[in-house]
Amino acid sequence: MTERPPQRIPNRQLAALIAEAGFSNAGLARRVDQLGLEHGLDLRYDKTSVTRWLRGQQPRGTTPALIAEVFTRRLGRRLSAQDLGLDACAPVYAGLEFAATPEEAVDIVSGLWRKDSGSHAELRKIAFTPAGLVVPSRDWLIGRADDRVGRGEPPVVNGAPGARVPAQGGRPAVLPRQRQTDRGPGQRVTSGDIAALRSVADLFRTLDHAYGGGHARQALVRYLEHEAEPMLRGTYGEATGRRLFAAAADLTRLAGWTSYDIAAHGLAQRYFVQALRLAQAAGDRAYGSYVLVTMSRQAVYLGHGREAVQLARVAQQGVGSSAPSVVQALLHAVEARGHGVLGEVRACTSSLVRAERAMEASRPGDDVPHWAKFFDEAQLADEFGHCHRDLQQYRAAAQHAEKSLQLRPHGYARSRLFCRVVLAQARLGLGELDQACALGAEAAQQAAEMRSARATEYVREFERRLEPYRDAAAVRGYRDRVAALG
Repeated sequence: MTERPPQRIPNRQLAALIAEAGFSNAGLARRVDQLGLEHGLDLRYDKTSVTRWLRGQQPRGTTPALIAEVFTRRLGRRLSAQDLGLDACAPVYAGLEFAATPEEAVDIVSGLWRKDSGSHAELRKIAFTPAGLVVPSRDWLIGRADDRVGRGEPPVVNGAPGARVPAQGGRPAVLPRQRQTDRGPGQRVTSGDIAALRSVADLFRTLDHAYGGGHARQALVRYLEHEAEPMLRGTYGEATGRRLFAAAADLTRLAGWTSYDIAAHGLAQRYFVQALRLAQAAGDRAYGSYVLVTMSRQAVYLGHGREAVQLARVAQQGVGSSAPSVVQALLHAVEARGHGVLGEVRACTSSLVRAERAMEASRPGDDVPHWAKFFDEAQLADEFGHCHRDLQQYRAAAQHAEKSLQLRPHGYARSRLFCRVVLAQARLGLGELDQACALGAEAAQQAAEMRSARATEYVREFERRLEPYRDAAAVRGYRDRVAALG
């Protein structure tokens, strides 16, 4: 006798939530499709699909998480796939959570490091989602530093290194401990460990500036997995713990930055969110604002101007007016970039003026954070050049781009490439085709020597602008030079 297939059970949980939300079947399907687009997914659900779900059919892949997110947004409370009577799957916002505790933050970010350092290529294909920026930036703004980040005490073993022994006055003394060479659980974190993290960050930053994020990104992630994670799970007091979380935040932001540079935008976004949470554990409000600046820059690059402006403003609110003048200049300049992408001339100009005034107020000897020291006259001119380019104010764009190239050290090779492309685009906008093509060819040669998707995209964008002039001799010469690069 042939067995009947198992009968599907109507999904009453989903039906109840549809009624509560006031959705029609077609309306729910449409919202799921729209949310899918935010995540780079081309979904084709309709009212018939929803009818099937109500009859007990289980949607596949990440769709249950997308449906849960649709209801979360509508009803204003967090709902999971299980709450809807659907099979559990990886949440669509995995890695974008702003952890409740330092311990949870370590769990989330170390999970990213481990997956990224392996062969999980799909992790680098995760789509960037503008909606994933809202909760972390809000939680950072209204949150405060964790009350306690220290972990454990030195192991107490009679006669062993690190053991506590009686001392005069009744207070314990700590015997000198021999430095361990292996990094097992419970290792005691020292100032030397944190100095090493800082030095490694400087090394990878230099490589990134000169050769692109793809040059040593994987080595950076493996370092985080094998060195930073054991430290974060080790033993340390409060002061050391704050410094450790600060160093880990810096390295994690750099992992995000290099991921952004190879166009792994969803992964980069997740690293930035986790760096923001680590900065909160460090009690470093100013560095948190810098992470938000980085997130704003990514949003600008991807064309999300409104989100870029919002992130820059959250950063400004988070640090207030007490930040050093150079930091204030950076925050206003980044806001200007967002307005520039949106074509908002007045708002962009106002932000640029505030940035310029803040920079003029800075003085030699100001206590500038290490991460803001790059923001100098060359970088400010670069920001002006990009903004004027976006606003199609090509004369001003050319002037500022030229100034930036004159002032910028050659070690910042990728930044100089970007600025050279902006200058080429400005020359093209002014009708100076020969100069534009010469500058573009120089940039194309530099891009060929880097492992940077952004560098390649800057050159491609210039080439798209050349298309109306494709039959001109200068453009044909440009294409010949680029073709010769292989």
